[in-house]
Amino acid sequence: MTKEKIYSLLDEVFQDVFDDEDIHVTSETTANDIEDWDSLEHINLVVAVEAKFGIKFNMNEVVSFQNVGEMVDVIVQRVGAK
Repeated sequence: MTKEKIYSLLDEVFQDVFDDEDIHVTSETTANDIEDWDSLEHINLVVAVEAKFGIKFNMNEVVSFQNVGEMVDVIVQRVGAK
């Protein structure tokens, strides 16, 4: 799986979680960039990402993500992306 494919799949997850078809994430996307991204939605987002990619983040990873790019880096490690 390529990083491009990961970002495409993340777009789907974000659009579903935040009910907004216009969301397109980049490596620099943060919670400040998405209006409804609060602590509760962060939990829903993490669960949805884990389900989409068949992985589990540990708590340290979840609390340390500063942007979507950091999340993608962990996904790459777990799914063996190119």
